[in-house]
Order: sequence, then structure tokens, then C-alpha cells
Amino acid sequence: MQSNVYVALSAQMALQRRLDTLANNVANTNTVGFRGEEMSFEELMAPAGKDSVSFVSKGQNHLSLRTGEVTQTGNPLDVAVRGDAFLAIQTPNGVAYTRDGRMQMTSEGMLTTLTGNPVLDAGGTPVQLNPNDPAPTINKAGTIEQAGNNLGALGLYRMPRGATLTRADGASVVSDIPPTPEIDFLNNGVMQGYVEKSNVNPVLEMTHLITIQRNFQAVTNMLSDTESSLTDSLKTLAGS
Repeated sequence: MQSNVYVALSAQMALQRRLDTLANNVANTNTVGFRGEEMSFEELMAPAGKDSVSFVSKGQNHLSLRTGEVTQTGNPLDVAVRGDAFLAIQTPNGVAYTRDGRMQMTSEGMLTTLTGNPVLDAGGTPVQLNPNDPAPTINKAGTIEQAGNNLGALGLYRMPRGATLTRADGASVVSDIPPTPEIDFLNNGVMQGYVEKSNVNPVLEMTHLITIQRNFQAVTNMLSDTESSLTDSLKTLAGS
């Protein structure tokens, strides 16, 4: 089989993976705290006789850490994370990290995510409020006060440089390298009464989707032309 067929097939596989990634991003445009997924590709060289043939790699996925748009809710149990930090939550599969700062208080006073996962403080312990006291005040460093009492602080963590993030429960992520507690509250922290939307730009993603669909169709047409060329060559050789 001609090498250009293999090259075209590798391109189609890469485009399909990118298409699936973009479709998932677009589907989560309105998911609070969602981190969009991006892909990087590399050129692979393979020997083919005297010449080298260039293929595209299957691609490497990674989550975007760009900040999403912040919107005001007025809910005292909502926080938007400023800067690069993440909130820590306890999930059934272990500790995960999220930018979705929508919280709720159980009847026992435990602070949880909307899906019921406990929100952790700076020491890794679930945050406990008093359900009979007024709504808490949360300052930019995450410190929680309720009825004049200091109840600790929301756990804020920074992802290490070079860490690989993978999706976990809801919009949360886990890291292959343990995150470090955030100590820079000048540029990082939380904003009470706000939430951060998805960091996906829907207009840009839709543009990418259209471009990739056109590229996929172009590769398909090239494969079809190659098949027709091979068929015509075989007919010529057969004398038909």
C-alpha cells in the first residue's frame, strides 16, 4: 500500500481525537469551573526506502489552566478562585481539586460541593460550620468567620509545574504530583459571592470544530482519490 494512505489514516485518527476533545469542551461551556481540554501533536518520521515518511502522532491531551469568566451570584456559600489555585475536596476516590466554588451546608453544618463532596480546609479536614449561625464571611485568603468565630480556612492548593492533570469527579481534577498549599494571597485567593465559569471559549471552539471537520473531509477525499488512482492503475495493467 502507498505510504500516503498510511499518512492520511494517521491524520484522520489525530483529527478524530481532536474533534472528540472539542465536542466535549463545547458540551461543557456552561459547566462551572470546567477546565477545557487541549491536544498537542508531534511529527513522527518513519523510513520508507530511500526517503522518510512523515506521520502525525496520536496526540497528547492536557487540561487548560486558563482562568474562566467570573460572575457574581450573591450567594455567601459561593466562591470564585482567584489566580492559579484550586479548592480541595474529598471524593469517594480520594482528594481532588476543583475551581467549582459552589458550596452548600448540610444540616450538620458540613460544607460540601453541590454533589455532596466535603470541602477541605488548609489542613485537609472537612470544613465544619454552625448550621444555627448566620451565613459565614470568607475573606480573600479563604479564612472563614461565622458569628465572630474563626472557623479555619478553605484549602487552596497550587498545581506543581510539569504536573499532569486528569479529570475526576464533576469538574474536579487530580494531579500525578501532589499539589502544594497556596501561600501567595496577594495574587491568589477567593472571592465570596462569585463563581468562575468554564474556561472554554465557545465561539473559538466552534470555529475549531468547523475547521477540523473540513480538514477531515479533505483527507477523506484524498483517500478516495488515491483509491480511484490505484483502481485505474490496476485496470490499466490488466489491460481492461
